[in-house]
Amino acid sequence: MQKFNYSIKEPEGLHARPAGLLVKCAQSCSSNVKVEVKGQTADAKRLFAVMGLGAAQNDQLTFTVEGSKESTECAKLKAFCEENL
Repeated sequence: MQKFNYSIKEPEGLHARPAGLLVKCAQSCSSNVKVEVKGQTADAKRLFAVMGLGAAQNDQLTFTVEGSKESTECAKLKAFCEENL
């Protein structure tokens, strides 16, 4: 299991467009991907679950990646967050 934290920089937070892109990125991973914010956890591969978190600017996201390729997929998700969130 690998974890990393990311603080949202986008002024609009995790709204529909970036949430959709995040889900698409997570769905391309073979590992299980969970995202947590303010004590709520969601499956990062499900759009409505991610949007339901209501993550805003400066909120801390905690990603948990579990699977056979967790190291590379964790790095991939981290790079995605830095480019898009």
